[in-house]
Amino acid sequence: MNVDAIRKDFPELERSIHGERLIYFDNAATSLRPKSVVDAVSSFYLHYNANIHRAIHTLSQEATKAYEEAHQKVARFINASSMEEIVFTRNTTESINLVVFSLFLSEKIREGDGVVISLMEHHSNMVPWQMLRDRFGIKLHVVGLNNDGTLNLNHLKEILDKEENIKVVAIVHASNVLGTVNDVKEIGKLAHEKGAIFVVDGAQSAPHIKIDVKDIDCDFFAFSGHKMLGPTGIGALYGKKDILEELEPFLRGGDMIWEVSLDKVTFNKLPWRYEAGTSNIAGGIGFGAAVDYLEKIGMQNIERHERELASYALSKLNEIDYVRVYGPKERIGVIAFNVMQKNGNILSPEMIASILDRHGIAIRTGCHCAQPLHNDFLHVRGTARASFYLYNTKDEIDKFIEVLKGLKNVV
Repeated sequence: MNVDAIRKDFPELERSIHGERLIYFDNAATSLRPKSVVDAVSSFYLHYNANIHRAIHTLSQEATKAYEEAHQKVARFINASSMEEIVFTRNTTESINLVVFSLFLSEKIREGDGVVISLMEHHSNMVPWQMLRDRFGIKLHVVGLNNDGTLNLNHLKEILDKEENIKVVAIVHASNVLGTVNDVKEIGKLAHEKGAIFVVDGAQSAPHIKIDVKDIDCDFFAFSGHKMLGPTGIGALYGKKDILEELEPFLRGGDMIWEVSLDKVTFNKLPWRYEAGTSNIAGGIGFGAAVDYLEKIGMQNIERHERELASYALSKLNEIDYVRVYGPKERIGVIAFNVMQKNGNILSPEMIASILDRHGIAIRTGCHCAQPLHNDFLHVRGTARASFYLYNTKDEIDKFIEVLKGLKNVV
């Protein structure tokens, strides 16, 4: 990877913040966009802005072609069998909600049935299942973690062995707090041996790791475009074709209709039966352009680069005795940490972020949409989080470490 060349594709990195060159370490929240993605979105609006699947005029045909090609690109990106298995949504959150509501509407899960999640889940893969528990009486089982922040597979096996009627296992691929990468292939095997549907939250893995849904053998895989160089408001849900054909769509009207009368409705073919109304056409086209960019760089190269950055940053942070880092040694480029004061209290993560911002360094603070993980495992109210991507460098990490070392007089 030629990181210097890559950085030239991201004009935002040329900004100055408080007189300092921007260092963007908030990639787990949302990534920056290369010019090629912005140009693809702009080209749609300027040259062939029209609705899809609705007209025979040239603009509509061009828009339809580009939007469907984006589905094909995303399908190829994660090794789905075809674009029929790729539903465009707004984001990972909507993708998981689609699964939850469609399973319930299709009576694939009912009162007394069990769903398994983990303690490291993002709220998006927790709150929808809690809704089924609280309103419709499903049983929600939570897999705990080992001391190093890895998933306790023995606990998962205990739950699957002990509990009856487990219908769904829904697990995050990579934690947005701990950086932990779960063995989703093994988890999926255990789920299928139980006869359960296996759902993977891939929001933090798809941008950083080469994904092969056939090798994972997941039934659903949810991810977001905005975390992988694409526009906001666009995401995807992969679902095995036979399962998608069985389920009831939970959004209805517009493009998901094939035929409707006063007496009945026939749904459209896949994947359009799950994309109701006018789609985020520009976002979908931008999503496809983001996939083009990532594939040009190579996902294996991106993963290797980010793991090197994470390892380098961890080694530097471990030299600062008042910095506490959470999570395992082997991880994606996500590092949650706190600065400890001499009195044993935690220095406000917001204060850390404010100080870093004065030096042009953007990080995230809070619970990162993972409050149960913070409350019940880390036992802290919040953390600061630095997260890296393909355009970040070791020099940027050195600047980040320098600022943190400057906190010595504060703590």
